[in-house]
Formats: sequence, C-alpha cells, structure tokens
Amino acid sequence: MTTVTAEPTVTEDETPGQSARSRSQHQRRRRIVQAAAALASRGGVEAMQMRTVAERAGVALGTLYRYFPSKMDLVVAVVSEELDLLENSIERRPPRAGASPQRAVEVLMRATRGLMREPELAEALIRSLLLSDVKTDFGDRMTGLLLRAAVGPAGDVPAGDPRRTVARALTSVWTMEMIEMLRGHASAEEIQARLEISAARLLTDF
Repeated sequence: MTTVTAEPTVTEDETPGQSARSRSQHQRRRRIVQAAAALASRGGVEAMQMRTVAERAGVALGTLYRYFPSKMDLVVAVVSEELDLLENSIERRPPRAGASPQRAVEVLMRATRGLMREPELAEALIRSLLLSDVKTDFGDRMTGLLLRAAVGPAGDVPAGDPRRTVARALTSVWTMEMIEMLRGHASAEEIQARLEISAARLLTDF
C-alpha cells in the first residue's frame, strides 16, 4: 500500500537555512496540490496526469514524484485539502441550532454544497475513496466533525465509545448519497431529507 510522504517539519534546532528550505518545500507541495485540484475540477481524476500537474505547478516531474509517489497519493492530498477547508469553515461557524441530529446534518450538507461547487473535483474525490488502495483519514476526520457538531467541543468521545461507530455509519450514508447526486439520481433536497431521517434514527442517544 502506498503512503503519502510527510513534509519535514521545522524544529527549534533547525538553522535559518533549514527553516527556509522547509518553508520552500511546504510551498512547493501546496502548489502541486492546488494544481492537481484545479485540473481535477475541470476533468476529474483522468485530467490529473502527473506530467500535466508538474507543468502546471512549475516543478520537475521527478520532484513531483518525490512528494507524491503515485497519482492516488496526490488525490488523497487533494481530499485532505478539501477537508481542511471544511474543518476551517465549521470552526468559524459551528452549527448551533437544533438537536444533535440537526447539527450533524448541517455539517454534512455544508460539505455537500462545498464539494458540489466543483462537481468534477467532487467526483474525483469520491472515486478516490472508493477505488484507491492508498490509506486516507477521510472517514476519521468526517466522523470527528460530526461528533464535534453533535456532542460539542467539550464532548470527550473515547475511541471505544459506540457513538464513534454511529457517527462513522452516518458518514458512510452521506458518501453513498454523494454518489447518487454525482450520478444525477438525487437532488440536494432529497439527500438532505434522507440524511435527516438517518441522523434522527442513528443519533438518538446523543
């Protein structure tokens, strides 16, 4: 199984030259991910050819492969970038109204609207979750978002808590609903209605 190479982090022992090099590496990696996302938003995963991404990002092909050994590693990085945007949005404007199920659905619908602004990119991201053998923390991060919305920032939900399993199940329901929308088989209103029913059943003990 392929894994994404982590960026080196800056420590207190680093010299100014090392710190500058780390910043440069971070900026280069970000350019690559943004170039890949832009290509995917216009043509899906097929448009994310490694050579094309490298050219758009202004890096050598060999440099691109040092950061991302495969296309799916790159797709996973784009998924992570989209989750960062969602998490920042939820942190700035956390759902407050209603009971736990309503707050959880609000998070999922905000994720839906954010992804569907770029349908081709959304399809690329969802396909990567279903078809890639590259490990991703997408499920864990979405589960964490739902738990924070449902339980609140002060809620400490340990690893073995059944509520984690329930929130993960709701994340899986949402992923399948996204597939239906991308196929043109469901509208946002239909998805929200089904998510509300699912959340009301699953999150009864929250």
